Amino acid sequence: MNYSILSDEEIVILGRSGDKAALEHIMSEYKHIVRQKAKDYFIVGADRDDIVQEGMIGLFKAIRDFDNTKLSSFKTFAQMCIKRQIITAIKTATRQKHMPLNSYVSLSKAVFDDDTTERSLLDTIAGAESLDPEYRVVEKESFFITKNKIDEILSEFEVRVLQMYVDGKSYRDISAQLDRSPKSIDNALQRVKRKIAGIA
Repeated sequence: MNYSILSDEEIVILGRSGDKAALEHIMSEYKHIVRQKAKDYFIVGADRDDIVQEGMIGLFKAIRDFDNTKLSSFKTFAQMCIKRQIITAIKTATRQKHMPLNSYVSLSKAVFDDDTTERSLLDTIAGAESLDPEYRVVEKESFFITKNKIDEILSEFEVRVLQMYVDGKSYRDISAQLDRSPKSIDNALQRVKRKIAGIA
């Protein structure tokens, strides 16, 4: 199919429907945006690829969650998701600068260790933005990237971990549900990030 005659929104819909070529096309078209966004940010102790990987996860979220009934274009929504994912990683890394670098990937860690409300870092970062329906979509819709490029590069376990991760589950919840240690969950996410870097 000649995807150049289709809009980005139409290609995203095809990709989510199982058209792997469409998914690869939209990812290829947008990876330069991921790299461009990554140039504007810095994570202490990490290299540029780490930021690009976070941006690619944001792009996956955008493909998964884009609602073509909204007024915004896919490009606008994708840029928002990419930037938000990168900023989330940076803020988490900054808070945990005295911990191993790979612990910064958790979006659902409590902001304060003694926070009895279990308010997550993601809740804090979202702030007023969470009132925006498009931001709520990112958190509410279920994982939708199946029958596509992810199936080819990730193991079944890694796909399940990534699904729970992008849905905002904590390491504790993921490890309990999958009957694995939090460290194994963290290791799986690191493998996912390395594999996604290959796509970028």
